[in-house]
Amino acid sequence: MFIMLVIAAVLIAAVTWFHLFKDRMIGKFMKGMANQPQTVSTAQARLETWQPTIQALGTLRASRQASLGAPVGALVTAIRFHSGEHVRAGAELVDLDPAPLRAQLRQLQAQEHLARLNLRRDRAQLALHAVSQAVVDTDEATLQADEAGISAQQALIAQHVISAPFAGRLGLRQVDLGQYLAPGGVAVTLQKLDPMLIDFNVPQSRIDMIRVGMPGELSTNSVPGKSYAIRVIAIEPQVDTATRNLTVRARVANPGEKLLPGVFATVRLQQGSPKQYITLPNAAVTYNPFGETVYVIKQEGKGPDGKPHQVAEQRFITTGPQRGDQVAVLKGLKAGETVVTSGQLKLRNGTPVLINNSVEPGSSADPTVSDN
Repeated sequence: MFIMLVIAAVLIAAVTWFHLFKDRMIGKFMKGMANQPQTVSTAQARLETWQPTIQALGTLRASRQASLGAPVGALVTAIRFHSGEHVRAGAELVDLDPAPLRAQLRQLQAQEHLARLNLRRDRAQLALHAVSQAVVDTDEATLQADEAGISAQQALIAQHVISAPFAGRLGLRQVDLGQYLAPGGVAVTLQKLDPMLIDFNVPQSRIDMIRVGMPGELSTNSVPGKSYAIRVIAIEPQVDTATRNLTVRARVANPGEKLLPGVFATVRLQQGSPKQYITLPNAAVTYNPFGETVYVIKQEGKGPDGKPHQVAEQRFITTGPQRGDQVAVLKGLKAGETVVTSGQLKLRNGTPVLINNSVEPGSSADPTVSDN
């Protein structure tokens, strides 16, 4: 029993010594690593003038658009347009076969003619007291009913002609001669492309910057190298509860009709006077639940080789608005200070650094996606 206790004590002591030795070796290794210079890339904090801008993504739509069809079903007897052409308001585009309705119209016109003759005859008889006033009243009601029937039939016949409700550009033809077009079927689309509208969303934190009439500009890769002036014309009076965004609509002139409905575009609205900010590449900032931090490069004398000894110093900052790949710093940094833009995960306070700026992070105010 005594021997077993001794063996157990020896094993416990050995395990304890092993853990102490491991912790000591790990500590020495980590200390050695901390003293090893880490390669990082850097950028300087710069003082820049920014114009307060709201940037959003939106979708273009025609100022007026319609899918043209008929409320009645019939055979297509004539097509009077070509796909993609411009048409004036009221232009007749498609004729549908109204033959059965025209036959019914002639029948109604015959009934109306007979009702008119009966009314004229009974009025003459009423003057001679040969019929009562009730007979004449019945004749008048019959005539009015027949006239209303004719008007209704003429309206039905008019529905067999599909016309352009406004001037614009037609889309692709969706029907063929002799085809049966069902009620509500689309024969062609019509778009008014000048001016155009664009709907875009603004976060609720920027609602106070939006107002009807404010100017801005629009750009899209469908028309590269060109921007279009826009003006806000309407604001949705409620915020979307799912996204907490406000929908805004603007008008854009499109005289060459190069902008098309459905195109994705970037909108920029300018508000107020320009402001100066200390700016950094967004890659330099580490975003944490407890605040934003950067690593600032500090000079601490010279190393054994006579070169400046540079170390990283972690610092809390307060960030402001962003513009493309750039972020504004409101507090915690001065213009001209050098900050780490890559390699932050290897650093802590006092870690020596070696700077290699052969690869620089994006720092564009208006980044674009390259096709290469």
